[in-house]
Amino acid sequence: MDFRKLAEKYRDSYFKDLNTLVEIESTKDEAKADPAAGMPFGPGPRKALDTFLEMADRDGFKTENVDGYAGTVTLGQGEESVGILGHLDIVPLGDGWTKDPLKVTFDDGYVFGRGVLDDKGPTLAAYYAMKMIRDENLPLKRKIMLIAGTDEESGSACMKYYKKHGEIPTLGFTPDADFPVIYGEKGNMHVSLKSSDPTKIRYFKGGLRPNIVIGNAEAIVDVNDPKEELFDFYLKSNGLSGSISKEEDGVHISMEGVPAHGSTPYEGINAGTHLLNFIAEAYDDQLARDYYELLKDWKGKPVGIEKNGVFMSFLTMNPGIIEFKDGQAYALVDIRYPNDTTPEVIAKGFEETCQKLASDIVPTVEYAGDPLFVDPNSTLVTSLMNAYSKYTGDTFTPAITIGGGTYAKEFDQFVAFGPVKPNEEKTTDLFVGGCHQRDEGIKADDLLEAMAIYAEAIYSLAGE
Repeated sequence: MDFRKLAEKYRDSYFKDLNTLVEIESTKDEAKADPAAGMPFGPGPRKALDTFLEMADRDGFKTENVDGYAGTVTLGQGEESVGILGHLDIVPLGDGWTKDPLKVTFDDGYVFGRGVLDDKGPTLAAYYAMKMIRDENLPLKRKIMLIAGTDEESGSACMKYYKKHGEIPTLGFTPDADFPVIYGEKGNMHVSLKSSDPTKIRYFKGGLRPNIVIGNAEAIVDVNDPKEELFDFYLKSNGLSGSISKEEDGVHISMEGVPAHGSTPYEGINAGTHLLNFIAEAYDDQLARDYYELLKDWKGKPVGIEKNGVFMSFLTMNPGIIEFKDGQAYALVDIRYPNDTTPEVIAKGFEETCQKLASDIVPTVEYAGDPLFVDPNSTLVTSLMNAYSKYTGDTFTPAITIGGGTYAKEFDQFVAFGPVKPNEEKTTDLFVGGCHQRDEGIKADDLLEAMAIYAEAIYSLAGE
Protein backbone atom coordinates (compact mmCIF):
# COMPACT_ATOMS: atom_id res chain seq x y z
CA MET A 1 0.00 0.00 0.00
CA ASP A 2 1.42 3.35 -1.07
CA PHE A 3 -0.19 5.69 1.47
CA ARG A 4 1.67 8.70 0.10
CA LYS A 5 0.12 8.27 -3.32
CA LEU A 6 -3.25 7.69 -1.67
CA ALA A 7 -2.89 10.78 0.53
CA GLU A 8 -2.72 12.97 -2.57
CA LYS A 9 -6.33 12.08 -3.32
CA TYR A 10 -7.33 13.61 0.01
CA ARG A 11 -5.35 16.84 -0.41
CA ASP A 12 -8.27 19.16 -1.16
CA SER A 13 -10.62 17.81 1.50
CA TYR A 14 -7.82 17.73 4.10
CA PHE A 15 -6.88 21.38 3.65
CA LYS A 16 -10.54 22.39 3.51
CA ASP A 17 -11.11 20.72 6.89
CA LEU A 18 -7.89 22.19 8.24
CA ASN A 19 -9.05 25.67 7.30
CA THR A 20 -12.33 25.04 9.13
CA LEU A 21 -10.40 24.18 12.29
CA VAL A 22 -7.88 27.02 11.93
CA GLU A 23 -10.71 29.55 11.63
CA ILE A 24 -11.67 28.74 15.23
CA GLU A 25 -9.73 30.77 17.79
CA SER A 26 -9.47 27.89 20.25
CA THR A 27 -7.41 29.69 22.88
CA LYS A 28 -8.12 28.95 26.53
CA ASP A 29 -10.41 31.56 28.07
CA GLU A 30 -10.69 31.11 31.82
CA ALA A 31 -13.08 34.05 32.14
CA LYS A 32 -15.65 32.22 29.99
CA ALA A 33 -14.86 28.68 31.16
CA ASP A 34 -17.94 26.74 32.30
CA PRO A 35 -17.34 23.04 33.03
CA ALA A 36 -21.04 22.49 33.79
CA ALA A 37 -21.86 23.66 30.26
CA GLY A 38 -19.17 21.49 28.70
CA MET A 39 -16.75 24.38 28.23
CA PRO A 40 -14.03 23.71 30.83
CA PHE A 41 -11.53 25.86 28.92
CA GLY A 42 -13.87 28.37 27.33
CA PRO A 43 -15.99 28.49 24.15
CA GLY A 44 -13.10 28.41 21.66
CA PRO A 45 -11.66 24.99 22.59
CA ARG A 46 -15.18 23.57 22.87
CA LYS A 47 -16.10 24.84 19.40
CA ALA A 48 -12.93 23.29 17.94
CA LEU A 49 -13.75 19.97 19.61
CA ASP A 50 -17.36 20.01 18.39
CA THR A 51 -16.24 20.85 14.86
CA PHE A 52 -13.64 18.09 14.79
CA LEU A 53 -16.11 15.48 16.06
CA GLU A 54 -18.69 16.68 13.53
CA MET A 55 -16.15 15.97 10.77
CA ALA A 56 -15.70 12.45 12.10
CA ASP A 57 -19.48 11.96 12.38
CA ARG A 58 -19.80 13.16 8.78
CA ASP A 59 -17.30 10.51 7.71
CA GLY A 60 -19.06 7.71 9.60
CA PHE A 61 -16.72 7.21 12.56
CA LYS A 62 -17.80 6.44 16.10
CA THR A 63 -17.22 9.53 18.25
CA GLU A 64 -17.55 10.56 21.88
CA ASN A 65 -17.34 13.94 23.57
CA VAL A 66 -15.84 13.55 27.05
CA ASP A 67 -17.54 16.52 28.74
CA GLY A 68 -15.74 19.07 26.60
CA TYR A 69 -12.32 18.07 27.92
CA ALA A 70 -11.49 15.75 25.03
CA GLY A 71 -13.07 13.77 22.24
CA THR A 72 -12.48 10.35 20.74
CA VAL A 73 -12.74 9.01 17.22
CA THR A 74 -12.59 5.21 16.98
CA LEU A 75 -12.24 2.65 14.23
CA GLY A 76 -12.55 -1.12 14.69
CA GLN A 77 -12.97 -3.22 17.79
CA GLY A 78 -10.91 -5.16 20.29
CA GLU A 79 -9.59 -5.01 23.83
CA GLU A 80 -6.22 -3.70 22.64
CA SER A 81 -5.98 -0.36 20.90
CA VAL A 82 -3.56 1.91 19.07
CA GLY A 83 -3.94 5.49 20.23
CA ILE A 84 -3.17 8.84 18.64
CA LEU A 85 -3.13 11.78 21.05
CA GLY A 86 -3.46 15.25 19.52
CA HIS A 87 -4.82 18.59 20.65
CA LEU A 88 -7.10 21.27 19.22
CA ASP A 89 -6.31 24.20 21.50
CA ILE A 90 -3.84 26.87 20.43
CA VAL A 91 -1.65 29.50 22.04
CA PRO A 92 -2.73 33.16 21.71
CA LEU A 93 -2.40 34.53 18.18
CA GLY A 94 0.23 37.12 19.09
CA ASP A 95 1.39 40.06 17.01
CA GLY A 96 3.40 40.59 13.85
CA TRP A 97 1.64 38.19 11.47
CA THR A 98 1.95 38.86 7.75
CA LYS A 99 -0.78 36.28 7.06
CA ASP A 100 -4.23 35.89 8.60
CA PRO A 101 -3.60 33.67 11.65
CA LEU A 102 -7.18 32.37 11.54
CA LYS A 103 -7.09 31.20 7.94
CA VAL A 104 -5.12 28.58 6.07
CA THR A 105 -2.91 30.50 3.63
CA PHE A 106 -0.79 28.85 0.92
CA ASP A 107 2.36 30.62 -0.17
CA ASP A 108 5.40 29.27 -2.03
CA GLY A 109 4.73 25.66 -1.08
CA TYR A 110 4.03 26.38 2.59
CA VAL A 111 0.80 26.54 4.54
CA PHE A 112 0.38 29.17 7.26
CA GLY A 113 -2.03 29.72 10.14
CA ARG A 114 -2.17 29.33 13.90
CA GLY A 115 -2.30 25.61 14.60
CA VAL A 116 -1.20 24.27 11.21
CA LEU A 117 1.90 22.93 12.96
CA ASP A 118 0.82 22.87 16.61
CA ASP A 119 -1.32 20.82 16.55
CA LYS A 120 -4.45 21.03 14.39
CA GLY A 121 -2.58 20.19 11.19
CA PRO A 122 -0.85 17.04 12.52
CA THR A 123 -3.93 15.90 14.47
CA LEU A 124 -6.04 16.19 11.33
CA ALA A 125 -3.33 14.38 9.35
CA ALA A 126 -3.56 11.49 11.82
CA TYR A 127 -7.35 11.56 11.48
CA TYR A 128 -7.07 11.38 7.69
CA ALA A 129 -4.64 8.46 8.13
CA MET A 130 -7.45 6.64 9.95
CA LYS A 131 -9.82 7.66 7.18
CA MET A 132 -7.56 6.17 4.52
CA ILE A 133 -7.36 2.89 6.42
CA ARG A 134 -11.14 2.83 6.81
CA ASP A 135 -11.86 3.80 3.20
CA GLU A 136 -9.55 1.07 1.92
CA ASN A 137 -11.30 -1.52 4.13
CA LEU A 138 -8.00 -2.69 5.55
CA PRO A 139 -8.44 -5.48 8.16
CA LEU A 140 -7.65 -4.64 11.79
CA LYS A 141 -6.63 -6.70 14.79
CA ARG A 142 -6.60 -3.74 17.17
CA LYS A 143 -8.97 -0.84 17.62
CA ILE A 144 -7.68 2.58 16.56
CA MET A 145 -8.46 5.54 18.83
CA LEU A 146 -7.75 9.17 18.13
CA ILE A 147 -8.04 11.29 21.28
CA ALA A 148 -8.26 15.06 20.76
CA GLY A 149 -7.51 17.17 23.82
CA THR A 150 -8.39 20.81 24.41
CA ASP A 151 -5.87 22.08 26.99
CA GLU A 152 -2.40 20.91 25.99
CA GLU A 153 -1.02 24.43 25.80
CA SER A 154 -2.01 25.33 29.37
CA GLY A 155 -1.12 22.31 31.47
CA SER A 156 -3.00 19.35 29.94
CA ALA A 157 -5.85 19.41 32.45
CA CYS A 158 -7.88 17.88 29.63
CA MET A 159 -5.90 14.65 29.83
CA LYS A 160 -5.98 14.52 33.61
CA TYR A 161 -9.76 14.52 33.32
CA TYR A 162 -9.84 12.13 30.38
CA LYS A 163 -7.72 9.53 32.15
CA LYS A 164 -10.35 9.37 34.89
CA HIS A 165 -13.30 9.10 32.51
CA GLY A 166 -12.12 7.69 29.18
CA GLU A 167 -10.61 4.54 27.72
CA ILE A 168 -6.82 4.32 27.86
CA PRO A 169 -5.10 3.06 24.69
CA THR A 170 -2.68 0.14 24.86
CA LEU A 171 0.06 2.04 23.05
CA GLY A 172 0.43 4.85 20.60
CA PHE A 173 1.92 8.21 19.73
CA THR A 174 1.34 11.94 19.73
CA PRO A 175 1.79 13.82 16.43
CA ASP A 176 2.99 16.95 18.22
CA ALA A 177 6.78 17.00 18.11
CA ASP A 178 9.54 15.83 15.76
CA PHE A 179 10.35 12.91 13.49
CA PRO A 180 11.66 10.29 13.51
CA VAL A 181 10.60 9.05 17.01
CA ILE A 182 11.09 10.56 20.47
CA TYR A 183 11.13 7.52 22.74
CA GLY A 184 12.43 9.21 25.86
CA GLU A 185 11.74 12.46 27.68
CA LYS A 186 13.62 13.50 30.78
CA GLY A 187 11.87 13.81 34.11
CA ASN A 188 11.18 17.33 35.31
CA MET A 189 11.62 18.81 38.79
CA HIS A 190 11.21 22.25 40.30
CA VAL A 191 13.23 22.98 43.42
CA SER A 192 12.86 26.24 45.33
CA LEU A 193 15.67 27.76 47.41
CA LYS A 194 14.58 30.21 50.12
CA SER A 195 16.49 32.25 52.68
CA SER A 196 15.98 35.20 55.01
CA ASP A 197 19.67 35.63 55.84
CA PRO A 198 21.18 39.14 55.83
CA THR A 199 22.42 40.48 52.50
CA LYS A 200 23.48 43.74 50.91
CA ILE A 201 20.97 43.06 48.15
CA ARG A 202 17.94 45.27 48.68
CA TYR A 203 16.18 44.11 45.53
CA PHE A 204 16.86 41.48 42.86
CA LYS A 205 14.67 40.40 39.95
CA GLY A 206 15.53 37.90 37.26
CA GLY A 207 13.31 35.64 35.18
CA LEU A 208 9.59 35.03 34.78
CA ARG A 209 9.37 31.27 34.23
CA PRO A 210 11.52 28.42 35.53
CA ASN A 211 11.90 26.81 32.10
CA ILE A 212 13.59 29.81 30.46
CA VAL A 213 17.22 30.86 30.95
CA ILE A 214 17.20 34.32 32.57
CA GLY A 215 17.88 36.78 29.77
CA ASN A 216 18.06 39.90 31.93
CA ALA A 217 18.34 40.63 35.64
CA GLU A 218 18.47 43.73 37.77
CA ALA A 219 19.38 44.46 41.38
CA ILE A 220 19.72 47.25 43.92
CA VAL A 221 22.64 46.81 46.30
CA ASP A 222 22.80 48.72 49.59
CA VAL A 223 26.30 50.17 49.00
CA ASN A 224 27.82 53.47 47.83
CA ASP A 225 30.55 52.36 45.42
CA PRO A 226 29.35 51.35 41.92
CA LYS A 227 32.74 49.76 41.04
CA GLU A 228 32.27 50.70 37.40
CA GLU A 229 35.67 49.53 36.14
CA LEU A 230 35.28 46.12 37.77
CA PHE A 231 31.75 45.84 36.37
CA ASP A 232 32.91 46.67 32.83
CA PHE A 233 35.68 44.11 33.13
CA TYR A 234 33.19 41.46 34.29
CA LEU A 235 30.84 42.15 31.40
CA LYS A 236 33.58 41.93 28.78
CA SER A 237 35.02 38.78 30.35
CA ASN A 238 31.68 36.97 30.20
CA GLY A 239 30.14 38.23 26.96
CA LEU A 240 27.46 40.26 28.72
CA SER A 241 26.01 43.73 28.51
CA GLY A 242 24.58 45.80 31.30
CA SER A 243 24.64 48.99 33.31
CA ILE A 244 25.59 50.17 36.78
CA SER A 245 24.90 53.49 38.53
CA LYS A 246 24.80 55.07 41.97
CA GLU A 247 21.30 56.19 42.98
CA GLU A 248 19.77 57.50 46.20
CA ASP A 249 18.71 54.03 47.40
CA GLY A 250 21.95 52.24 46.47
CA VAL A 251 23.81 50.92 43.45
CA HIS A 252 21.53 49.87 40.60
CA ILE A 253 22.86 47.06 38.43
CA SER A 254 21.40 45.34 35.38
CA MET A 255 22.78 42.57 33.20
CA GLU A 256 21.66 41.09 29.92
CA GLY A 257 22.52 37.54 28.96
CA VAL A 258 21.09 35.19 26.34
CA PRO A 259 17.74 33.49 26.95
CA ALA A 260 17.20 29.86 25.96
CA HIS A 261 14.84 27.03 26.77
CA GLY A 262 15.34 25.63 30.25
CA SER A 263 15.94 22.12 28.88
CA THR A 264 19.04 23.40 27.05
CA PRO A 265 20.56 25.93 29.46
CA TYR A 266 23.97 25.55 27.84
CA GLU A 267 22.59 27.36 24.79
CA GLY A 268 22.00 30.53 26.82
CA ILE A 269 23.85 32.82 29.22
CA ASN A 270 22.09 33.21 32.56
CA ALA A 271 22.08 36.89 33.51
CA GLY A 272 20.71 36.06 36.96
CA THR A 273 23.54 33.83 38.11
CA HIS A 274 26.11 36.20 36.63
CA LEU A 275 24.62 39.11 38.54
CA LEU A 276 24.73 37.09 41.76
CA ASN A 277 28.36 36.25 41.10
CA PHE A 278 29.35 39.87 40.50
CA ILE A 279 27.57 41.11 43.63
CA ALA A 280 29.05 38.31 45.71
CA GLU A 281 32.64 39.07 44.80
CA ALA A 282 32.48 42.82 44.21
CA TYR A 283 30.67 43.53 47.48
CA ASP A 284 31.63 40.44 49.52
CA ASP A 285 28.02 39.31 49.98
CA GLN A 286 27.87 35.82 51.50
CA LEU A 287 24.24 35.05 50.64
CA ALA A 288 24.78 35.97 47.01
CA ARG A 289 27.95 33.86 46.99
CA ASP A 290 26.15 30.80 48.38
CA TYR A 291 23.26 31.12 45.94
CA TYR A 292 25.73 31.41 43.09
CA GLU A 293 27.62 28.31 44.25
CA LEU A 294 24.39 26.33 44.18
CA LEU A 295 23.24 27.61 40.81
CA LYS A 296 26.32 28.26 38.71
CA ASP A 297 26.66 24.92 36.92
CA TRP A 298 24.01 23.69 34.46
CA LYS A 299 24.97 20.07 35.17
CA GLY A 300 24.44 20.48 38.91
CA LYS A 301 27.96 19.43 39.90
CA PRO A 302 28.24 21.73 42.95
CA VAL A 303 25.02 20.18 44.27
CA GLY A 304 26.26 16.65 43.65
CA ILE A 305 23.39 15.73 41.31
CA GLU A 306 25.24 15.50 37.98
CA LYS A 307 24.32 12.43 35.92
CA ASN A 308 25.10 11.46 32.33
CA GLY A 309 22.29 9.10 31.38
CA VAL A 310 22.82 6.10 29.14
CA PHE A 311 19.90 7.02 26.88
CA MET A 312 18.99 10.60 27.83
CA SER A 313 22.39 12.25 28.26
CA PHE A 314 23.09 14.87 30.92
CA LEU A 315 20.89 16.08 33.71
CA THR A 316 20.36 19.80 33.17
CA MET A 317 19.63 22.49 35.73
CA ASN A 318 18.27 25.96 35.03
CA PRO A 319 17.67 28.64 37.68
CA GLY A 320 14.82 30.34 35.87
CA ILE A 321 13.63 32.71 38.62
CA ILE A 322 15.75 34.58 41.17
CA GLU A 323 14.19 37.19 43.45
CA PHE A 324 15.32 39.15 46.55
CA LYS A 325 12.65 41.33 48.12
CA ASP A 326 11.59 42.50 51.59
CA GLY A 327 14.34 40.52 53.29
CA GLN A 328 13.45 37.25 51.53
CA ALA A 329 15.58 35.53 48.92
CA TYR A 330 14.10 33.02 46.50
CA ALA A 331 15.19 30.99 43.51
CA LEU A 332 13.25 28.44 41.48
CA VAL A 333 15.28 25.82 39.64
CA ASP A 334 14.06 23.77 36.68
CA ILE A 335 15.76 20.36 36.47
CA ARG A 336 15.52 17.85 33.61
CA TYR A 337 16.85 14.48 34.71
CA PRO A 338 17.54 11.20 32.85
CA ASN A 339 15.96 7.94 33.96
CA ASP A 340 19.28 6.91 35.54
CA THR A 341 18.55 9.01 38.63
CA THR A 342 15.53 9.87 40.79
CA PRO A 343 13.87 12.90 42.41
CA GLU A 344 14.87 11.50 45.80
CA VAL A 345 18.55 11.47 44.89
CA ILE A 346 18.32 15.01 43.50
CA ALA A 347 16.47 16.31 46.58
CA LYS A 348 19.07 14.73 48.85
CA GLY A 349 21.85 16.44 46.90
CA PHE A 350 20.30 19.85 47.48
CA GLU A 351 19.64 19.15 51.16
CA GLU A 352 23.16 17.95 51.92
CA THR A 353 24.81 20.75 49.96
CA CYS A 354 22.68 23.47 51.58
CA GLN A 355 23.56 22.16 55.04
CA LYS A 356 27.25 22.83 54.33
CA LEU A 357 26.76 26.46 53.30
CA ALA A 358 27.55 29.45 55.48
CA SER A 359 24.08 30.81 54.69
CA ASP A 360 20.80 29.26 55.74
CA ILE A 361 19.19 28.31 52.42
CA VAL A 362 16.25 25.90 52.53
CA PRO A 363 15.54 23.69 49.49
CA THR A 364 12.02 22.41 48.77
CA VAL A 365 10.84 20.14 45.98
CA GLU A 366 7.88 22.00 44.47
CA TYR A 367 7.18 19.53 41.68
CA ALA A 368 8.49 16.20 40.42
CA GLY A 369 7.40 14.54 37.18
CA ASP A 370 8.57 11.13 36.00
CA PRO A 371 10.58 10.64 32.82
CA LEU A 372 9.10 8.92 29.79
CA PHE A 373 10.99 5.96 28.44
CA VAL A 374 9.94 3.37 25.88
CA ASP A 375 12.43 0.69 24.84
CA PRO A 376 13.91 1.88 21.52
CA ASN A 377 13.90 -1.77 20.37
CA SER A 378 10.19 -2.21 21.11
CA THR A 379 7.65 -3.02 18.44
CA LEU A 380 6.14 0.43 18.90
CA VAL A 381 9.34 2.34 18.21
CA THR A 382 10.62 0.10 15.44
CA SER A 383 7.26 0.16 13.64
CA LEU A 384 7.15 3.94 13.69
CA MET A 385 10.77 4.19 12.59
CA ASN A 386 10.09 1.87 9.66
CA ALA A 387 7.07 3.94 8.61
CA TYR A 388 9.09 7.14 8.78
CA SER A 389 11.97 5.67 6.76
CA LYS A 390 9.66 4.23 4.10
CA TYR A 391 8.25 7.60 3.08
CA THR A 392 11.18 9.91 3.75
CA GLY A 393 14.06 7.68 2.64
CA ASP A 394 15.90 8.69 5.81
CA THR A 395 17.57 5.58 7.19
CA PHE A 396 20.32 7.50 8.98
CA THR A 397 18.58 9.55 11.68
CA PRO A 398 18.07 7.52 14.87
CA ALA A 399 15.22 7.67 17.34
CA ILE A 400 16.00 10.27 19.99
CA THR A 401 15.39 11.44 23.54
CA ILE A 402 14.77 15.04 24.60
CA GLY A 403 14.87 17.23 27.66
CA GLY A 404 11.51 18.83 26.97
CA GLY A 405 8.13 17.23 27.46
CA THR A 406 5.28 16.29 25.11
CA TYR A 407 1.74 14.96 25.34
CA ALA A 408 3.24 11.46 25.17
CA LYS A 409 3.90 11.56 28.92
CA GLU A 410 0.18 11.37 29.55
CA PHE A 411 -0.02 7.62 28.77
CA ASP A 412 2.21 4.57 29.20
CA GLN A 413 3.77 3.13 26.04
CA PHE A 414 3.36 6.37 24.12
CA VAL A 415 6.00 8.26 22.15
CA ALA A 416 6.15 11.53 20.21
CA PHE A 417 6.14 11.13 16.43
CA GLY A 418 6.42 14.05 13.99
CA PRO A 419 5.53 16.11 12.10
CA VAL A 420 8.76 18.20 12.01
CA LYS A 421 11.49 16.45 10.05
CA PRO A 422 15.14 16.52 11.18
CA ASN A 423 17.46 18.82 9.25
CA GLU A 424 14.57 20.07 7.14
CA GLU A 425 15.79 22.43 4.41
CA LYS A 426 13.86 25.65 3.98
CA THR A 427 12.75 26.14 0.37
CA THR A 428 11.40 29.69 0.54
CA ASP A 429 12.65 33.17 1.35
CA LEU A 430 9.44 33.79 3.32
CA PHE A 431 9.56 33.86 7.08
CA VAL A 432 8.12 30.57 8.34
CA GLY A 433 7.35 30.62 12.05
CA GLY A 434 7.57 27.60 14.29
CA CYS A 435 5.27 26.55 17.10
CA HIS A 436 3.94 29.56 19.05
CA GLN A 437 5.56 32.04 16.65
CA ARG A 438 4.04 34.52 14.23
CA ASP A 439 3.41 33.18 10.73
CA GLU A 440 3.35 29.62 12.04
CA GLY A 441 3.84 27.39 9.02
CA ILE A 442 4.92 24.09 7.51
CA LYS A 443 5.38 22.75 4.00
CA ALA A 444 2.03 21.65 2.63
CA ASP A 445 3.59 18.48 1.24
CA ASP A 446 5.09 17.68 4.64
CA LEU A 447 1.59 17.46 6.10
CA LEU A 448 0.55 15.09 3.31
CA GLU A 449 3.71 13.07 3.87
CA ALA A 450 2.97 12.96 7.60
CA MET A 451 -0.51 11.68 6.78
CA ALA A 452 1.05 8.79 4.85
CA ILE A 453 3.62 8.07 7.57
CA TYR A 454 0.90 8.03 10.22
CA ALA A 455 -1.27 5.69 8.15
CA GLU A 456 1.66 3.31 7.62
CA ALA A 457 2.53 3.41 11.31
CA ILE A 458 -1.03 2.94 12.54
CA TYR A 459 -1.70 0.07 10.19
CA SER A 460 1.59 -1.65 11.06
CA LEU A 461 0.48 -1.65 14.72
CA ALA A 462 -3.25 -2.26 14.29
CA GLY A 463 -3.56 -4.18 11.03
CA GLU A 464 -3.85 -7.92 10.61
